Amino acid sequence: MQVSFTLDEIAAIAKPRKTAGATTESIRGIASLESAVPGDISFLGNPRYRSSVASTRASVVLLPPDYAGKPGPDQVHMTVDNPSIALARLCSRIEQSLWPRPKPGIHASAMVAADTSVAASATVGPLCIVESGAAVGERAHLQAQVFVGRGARVGEDSWLMPGAIVSAECALGSRVRLHPGVVIGSDGFGYEFVSGRHEKVPQVGGVLIGDDVEIGANSTVDRARFGQTVVGEGTKIDNLVQVGHNVVIGKHCLICALTGISGSTTLCDYVVLGGQAGLAGHLTLGKGAKVGAQSGISKDIPPGVSVRGTPSLPYMVAQRIFVLRNRLPELFRRVEMLEKHLGVESEKKPGN
Repeated sequence: MQVSFTLDEIAAIAKPRKTAGATTESIRGIASLESAVPGDISFLGNPRYRSSVASTRASVVLLPPDYAGKPGPDQVHMTVDNPSIALARLCSRIEQSLWPRPKPGIHASAMVAADTSVAASATVGPLCIVESGAAVGERAHLQAQVFVGRGARVGEDSWLMPGAIVSAECALGSRVRLHPGVVIGSDGFGYEFVSGRHEKVPQVGGVLIGDDVEIGANSTVDRARFGQTVVGEGTKIDNLVQVGHNVVIGKHCLICALTGISGSTTLCDYVVLGGQAGLAGHLTLGKGAKVGAQSGISKDIPPGVSVRGTPSLPYMVAQRIFVLRNRLPELFRRVEMLEKHLGVESEKKPGN
């Protein structure tokens, strides 16, 4: 990664409340507080690393308003509202330089049906396929080997990375990002057991992806049995996530890696699912509900409630049980001692 920023350029992006110190270095890299060297920019995003600020060798450090230390020699402290967000905006500028938008047009190796609508400002990369009746919006960017099925829609400023698939009659909103290997509109998992065999239930619905959605590598959103599977505006989905048929995901949800959501479940706005969570079908998770990692959800969750575990429990109850289970051997020993003291004959112990 080649980076080159002046202090004025960093300040224009980070918009610091105040700046202290001075440096003769230009910024050529980004590093953690512990590993930074002169020429790097770093940040304090987590209070647990506060003690590392005083010893960091970074030339520029982005700091929260409550940090009171002074910069070291040849070092600048920039006080910003949120150091992590300030650094993210700097990285966005770097991203634009590392992966500049290619010139608009359709690569010679792409196969684009005659009756498609591809905006003149869009880019269709090598070996892409855009089928009959599909539409690709203004400034959309299809990298190599992207497949856009019959009648599908790709919204303006969307970015489909290599190997992404948007199946027939599925629609992406504006500024959608699909990472490599994402599949939008695979068949829902639907079968009926008839006369000793599993008979396939046709999945004839679609998928509707809202504006500003990002979906991580190799995740899958199944098409609906009928109607639409929906992913709401601003929702972010991590890698290797399975979204079943007729699932409705609200706005600005966060879904971490390896999560599975069974068919016809509804996530209201601002729901958070930890990694490897598993959700049964036909459930409703209320607005702002949070599910801890590796939890199994088999019943509705009210709005704003946090749960964890399998079966899931209120978050703090599950935490207490987790802590106390390590003390079970001590508890049994103490009970045995009490029984002996009281002259009570003990029941058969577990494992005997």
